[in-house]
Amino acid sequence: MLEAAPPGSSMSQPPRRTAVPPPLPQDQSFLTSITFLKVLLWLILLGLFVELEFGLAYFVLSLFYWMYVGMRGPGEKKEGEKSAYSVFNPGCEAIQGTLTAEQFERELQLRPLAGR
Repeated sequence: MLEAAPPGSSMSQPPRRTAVPPPLPQDQSFLTSITFLKVLLWLILLGLFVELEFGLAYFVLSLFYWMYVGMRGPGEKKEGEKSAYSVFNPGCEAIQGTLTAEQFERELQLRPLAGR
């Protein structure tokens, strides 16, 4: 049988929620240091490949690698997110700010405005 706690006792108060402290500045400096170490390693390897006379090939292959890593896969697309290319959107819907051929012709005054 459960008994009601008397008012003023610690059992009658709801549990207090403590705020989560903000992340320490070390977290961001760790990411920065990892990035710095990656760039330093790349520069050291570039120097090595330059000595071996393969510097240009290393640089070009590095560019291809960075392009590959920088691209998003189709699984990373958010629900409802539109593509920049209207042909891939449902109903070929263009995103806001897209310049259409009709708008371009109107701005060049090659076609009269609607209603004139």
